[in-house]
Amino acid sequence: MYNLLIGGAAGQGIETTAAILERLLKRSGYFVFTVRDFMSRVRGGHNFSLLRFGTEPIHSHSNRLDGIIAMDDETILQHISQLKPDGFILCDSKLTTTDARAMKLDMDGMAKKLGNPRVAGSIAIGVILKLFGESQDGAEDVFRAFVKQPLIEINLKALQEGYQFVETRFEHRKGSYKDWMLISGSHAVALGAAAAGLRFYSAYPMSPSTAIMETIASFADDAGIVVEQAEDEIAAINMAIGASYAGARAMTGTSGGGFSLKVEALGLSGMAEIPLVVIDVQRPGPVTGLPTRTEQSDLKFVISASQGEFPRLVIALRNAEDAFYQTMRAFHLAEKYQIPVILLSDQYIGDATATVEPFDPVRVQVMPSGNAYTSEEEYLRYRYTEDGVSPRLIPGKSEHLVCIDSDEHDERGHITESAEVRTKMADKRMKKLEDLEQELLEPEFIGADDFDTLILGWGSTWGPITEAVGLLNQNGKKRYAALVFGDIYPLPQKLLREKAAVAKRLINVEQNATGQLAGLVREATGITCDGSILKYDGRQITAEEILERMQREEEK
Repeated sequence: MYNLLIGGAAGQGIETTAAILERLLKRSGYFVFTVRDFMSRVRGGHNFSLLRFGTEPIHSHSNRLDGIIAMDDETILQHISQLKPDGFILCDSKLTTTDARAMKLDMDGMAKKLGNPRVAGSIAIGVILKLFGESQDGAEDVFRAFVKQPLIEINLKALQEGYQFVETRFEHRKGSYKDWMLISGSHAVALGAAAAGLRFYSAYPMSPSTAIMETIASFADDAGIVVEQAEDEIAAINMAIGASYAGARAMTGTSGGGFSLKVEALGLSGMAEIPLVVIDVQRPGPVTGLPTRTEQSDLKFVISASQGEFPRLVIALRNAEDAFYQTMRAFHLAEKYQIPVILLSDQYIGDATATVEPFDPVRVQVMPSGNAYTSEEEYLRYRYTEDGVSPRLIPGKSEHLVCIDSDEHDERGHITESAEVRTKMADKRMKKLEDLEQELLEPEFIGADDFDTLILGWGSTWGPITEAVGLLNQNGKKRYAALVFGDIYPLPQKLLREKAAVAKRLINVEQNATGQLAGLVREATGITCDGSILKYDGRQITAEEILERMQREEEK
C-alpha cells in the first residue's frame, strides 16, 4: 500500500493533478482512496490531496507518506516530517529544499518549452507513473475527462516528458479493481437519490454540500429531475416540502449553518406528515466555523431540530457505498412513514473519493409516492390508524380533497384547538416510531469476538476505526472490536447492549468536542463510556491516531 501527498497553493492545479492520477491508478487495477484538504480561498494558502492506493481495500487515509509531490516550498515544510526514510520528494528545481530524498526537475521550464506553463502537473503525473512501474495506457481517455480537446495532446506530451525522467523504483502490483467505480460520497448521494426516483432537489450553495446539487444538476435533464438553486435555505426546504406534497419525490441539502435555517420547516414536514429527505454535510461550527473542514458536531442538533415533538429518522453515512444505499433507503422510509429523514454526512465523506463496487439499485426497495385509497368511507388525510400512518393521496390525482396544515389539525386536516384531538393526533404521529424501530439497522460490528475493549463510533469514523481495530489486534495483547452506527436515531440497541455487556472497557471515538454519541447512548440505554477519543480541529482522525490515543487510554 502506498501513500502520496500532492500539495501546493490554490490555483496550482493540485485537485486536477490528483484527480487524473487517481483515475490512472484505478485503471491499473489499484484500490484508490483520496482525501482533500483545502483552505477557504480561491488563490494562495496551502492545499493538498492525500492519495492512497494498493491491491487491498482501503478504508481511510494515512499521514505516513511514501512520496510528496510539492508544487511549492510550503508543502515540503509542512509535510516532510511525515515522509518515510525511504520516501521521495518530487518538486520543481527552483524549490529550496536540500533534503537528499528530493528529486528536482525543471517542470516549470519543461512546461514552458512545451508551450503551456500549466502542464507541469501532467509532467509530475508521468514521473509518478514511471516510479511505480505503471504504463501510460489509458492516459488519453482520462485527460479527455479533465481538459479541453485542444489541450489533450500537449498534456500527453508533458506526461511522456515526465515518464522519461526517472527509473522505476517501486514494484508494480497487480490489483483487481479496474472495473470498479471511483466516486466521492457526495456523488454517491446524488446517484442514490436519482436511483430512488428523485424528481425535485432544492438547495442554496453551501460548502461542503454543494457537490450534491452540482452532481444532480449535471444529469438532471436526462433523469427528469428539477434542480432549483433557491434564494436561501428557508426557501429551499419549503420548496422541497411543497414538491413532496404535490407528489414529487423531493430532497434538500445543506451544511450545518444552512440546516439551522431549515428547522422550522422541518417541523412542518413532521406536523403535516409530508415525506422529506434532508442531508446535512457537516463542517465545524458554530456559524461559519471552518467552511472547508470536517466535523461530527451536528448530531444532537438534528435529533432535536425544530420545536415540539415528531418522529424522524437520522442516518449517518459511513462511506461512499453506504451513502448510495442509505440515500435510497431514506426515500423509502420517508415515504412509508410520512416523516422527515435526515442524512448526516460530512466534508470527509463528501469530498473523499474511493474505489467501490458498482452499485446495484435493485438491492433497495423504494415505496412509490402516495398510496391508493379504495375505501368507501370518507377520505381523511390524518385518519387515526393502528400504526399511525394515514392514507396519503396526491392532490389532483383523485376526487378527494387533500388538506394539510401547520397548525394542529383533526383527521380531515382542519385546524383544531381541542385538547382531546391534540393528544390523539400527537399520539398518532409518535406511534409511527414503533414500526420504524423494527426497521432500524444495527451498527456494524468490526473486530474480534473475544474482545476486551469495545470502540463506539458513527458515520465517517467507520474507515479510521476499521483500520485501527485491525492494527490494534495485530500489534497489541488485548483484543479489540467496534460498533459503528449508521442508523443513529432512534438508536438501535440490541447489538449495543449485547456487546457492551461483555466489554471490559468502552471507548467512544468521535469528531466533536463533547462526545455526542456517548451522550446519546447514555441517555437511551444507561450505558456509560469509560473514555473518549475526540478530535475537533477540522481534520479527520486517522487509524494511527486512534492507535496511539487508545494506547494512552489503556495506560490510565
